Amino acid sequence: MATSPGTKKLQPIIIKRVKKTAHAHHGGAWKIAYADFVTAMMAFFLLMWLLGSTAKGDLQGIASYFQSPLKVEMAGGSGAGASSSIVTGGGKDLTRTVGAVKRNDGSKGKESAPLNIEDPKREQAKQDARRMNELRAKMDALIAANPKLREYRSQIKMQVTIDGLEIQIVDDQNRPMFDTGSSLVKPQMRDILHEIGSALNGIENKVSLAGHTDATPYGNGDRGYGNWELSADRANASRRELVASGMPDDKLVRVVGLAASDLLDKGNAMAPVNRRISITVLTHEAESRLLGTPRLDAPDAVKAINEQLARDHDKGASSDKP
Repeated sequence: MATSPGTKKLQPIIIKRVKKTAHAHHGGAWKIAYADFVTAMMAFFLLMWLLGSTAKGDLQGIASYFQSPLKVEMAGGSGAGASSSIVTGGGKDLTRTVGAVKRNDGSKGKESAPLNIEDPKREQAKQDARRMNELRAKMDALIAANPKLREYRSQIKMQVTIDGLEIQIVDDQNRPMFDTGSSLVKPQMRDILHEIGSALNGIENKVSLAGHTDATPYGNGDRGYGNWELSADRANASRRELVASGMPDDKLVRVVGLAASDLLDKGNAMAPVNRRISITVLTHEAESRLLGTPRLDAPDAVKAINEQLARDHDKGASSDKP
């Protein structure tokens, strides 16, 4: 077809489309490995820096900590792993057998380990000592808060002994507890005994009471009324006042008179402080000893229990035989 001279020739438009394809995935595992490596190196250099800046004594402590068998040390005994020898910490003998259960052949596996009753007795002694110290603190607070007792604070002496808390009410030259040669309780002594008796009612421990005199002899000789009778009468008079304050009569397990056999001031047998009343709050051990409660000493008790276990084992072994 012919075109006119004034018409411009049109050029075709060509559109080129390029199709892009994604590259293959390279993976990121190397990043994880590299991160672990960097972390390990950082930890290593940090450890080197800490070891370099730590004193020698601290290093030895750290070394001993990692050498100690922590599980055995904390748990103790065969429950944490039976062993043929005692591990004292960080043993290098690799031939030692360690396991949760150690098995023996034959009847040995049925034998029971020897029992030890020392621990309960020791725990009871600790509880008694703690209770006695708490009671002493309570009595100190009571004396400080009570006007009647505070006035006679210098005549009230307390100490924790092997038998318990000993409360001693001592005589004074100007303020005696009893008249000379008499067991009649003076009013101030009665007030002291009533207050102490009320304070001791709240505890379960038994009480022992003892009367003491000085070494002043009686003129009628040894065959008549003397310091032994006087100390016993004063102790019994004090017992009556404690009971009058509300203390149960069966709480007192012993009331004795010791005369001048246990002087408080041994350098001066005639001193007023030797004339006193001793009130002892007994521990459980002292109570058993005074009451004559049948009991076995620890070694004898362990031996008796082990013998009974052996007899029971022999009976069981004989019953297993066809």
